[in-house]
Amino acid sequence: MTATLGPDALGHRWHYRRSLASRITLLTTFAVAVSVAAVAVGAFVTTRAQLRSTSDEALVTRAQAVAQLDQVGDAAQGLSAFALAAGEIRVAVVDVTSGTVNVISPQTTGTGLTIGEPEIAVAQGLSEGSLRTLVTDDGERFRVVTVPVPDQAGQALVLAQSLTSQESVLAKLGAVTLVLGVAGVLVAALAGWAVAGSGLRPVRTLTRGVEEIARTERLEPLAVEGDDEVARLATSFNLMLASLSSSRERQKRLVADAGHELRTPLTSLRTNIELLAQARSDDIVLPPEAVAEVLDDVRAQVEELSTLVGDLVELARDEEMGHTVEDLDLVEVVEHALARVRRRAPGAVFETDLRPWFTRGEPGTLERAVTNLLDNAAKWSPTDGRVQVSLVEGVLTVDDEGPGIPDADLPHVFERFYRADESRTMPGSGLGLSIVAQAAERHSGTVVAGRSPLGGARMVLQLPGQDDEPVRTGG
Repeated sequence: MTATLGPDALGHRWHYRRSLASRITLLTTFAVAVSVAAVAVGAFVTTRAQLRSTSDEALVTRAQAVAQLDQVGDAAQGLSAFALAAGEIRVAVVDVTSGTVNVISPQTTGTGLTIGEPEIAVAQGLSEGSLRTLVTDDGERFRVVTVPVPDQAGQALVLAQSLTSQESVLAKLGAVTLVLGVAGVLVAALAGWAVAGSGLRPVRTLTRGVEEIARTERLEPLAVEGDDEVARLATSFNLMLASLSSSRERQKRLVADAGHELRTPLTSLRTNIELLAQARSDDIVLPPEAVAEVLDDVRAQVEELSTLVGDLVELARDEEMGHTVEDLDLVEVVEHALARVRRRAPGAVFETDLRPWFTRGEPGTLERAVTNLLDNAAKWSPTDGRVQVSLVEGVLTVDDEGPGIPDADLPHVFERFYRADESRTMPGSGLGLSIVAQAAERHSGTVVAGRSPLGGARMVLQLPGQDDEPVRTGG
């Protein structure tokens, strides 16, 4: 089944297929065009109404003045100079008593003006006056005003003024307004294009830089100019690049270190397996003690390899804490870790002082971190050596009676795969304390290493929380 796009969807896509500069130019031009059109129409309508109002007032005033003259019907010669002014006014007297129309103005002849019902109604006294627009047979427009003649029953004075001059003025005004409006729109379009080009130049520069990074994969920071929104965008992008570059470097270092650390147990495991396979294929009978020794070695190497892979998986997690976050009793976490370590190191003596502390986090991650601290202390403690574990106000302190950590190694003990010279002959991958540091960071805590009063190493893990159990609300 094939889906079709309607005209609205096509128009929407067409709009967004255009460049941002062209869209800004179009919007600017459209806004100016609408504004110019509104101003032009408003000015034209206002001017026309004002001209019409002024002309009508003058025409009515003139008609009333002429109507006040004595014997209007016999005053043709006297009215010409007073009433006709520029020669655009036509004058007539309507007499309904005799049923005649007395043309006073000679220019009225041939104009095609006709006396209608409004003028007759004024002469009959049925209306106080009339004002209308009349179109002649040849298309000329007149403004016609009719007023009654005082003291002359049945008579009305009619004045008709041509609108040709007004229409000429309005036509010129319209032409000038149109020309100026078009010119204004063109200027607005050019200004919009210039502003869009100038304003979007930093965006184009930023775009080219991002495209270069995507093409070459070189995470070099972008140049930041100014202090506007585009500069803030470039700064944020540089921060993202720095984070991505740091993540890439950590990934490369993790892969390189993991490859190095995995090579040793894999090589040893392969050697032992080949030895067993060769002895079996050559019908060489190994003593049971030798076979047991090789199998124990293989078992230890597989366990070491499994531990190393688990540590690598744990360290490879860069995401934030997931949905397993919950309120925890840190005392329970430490007790579970102690139970596991006591089974693995039965020769160590653990002395505990655990006081209530409740925090929020991932149970598995925190238990693994505490277990690593206890394993580290048990590994370095002598036979029947003491390991003191205290939890006071969210501070977990683990002290052992081992040789301690040299001052030169203290800044590096939480780095991945870091192993002091003294520890290279002992089992381990150098990842345990790195996992502790990562767990502390993920839970907004801290971990530090130092010297213990017992003579060995001291590890201090501090986690935020409270000393009483949080109140749970809801069902």
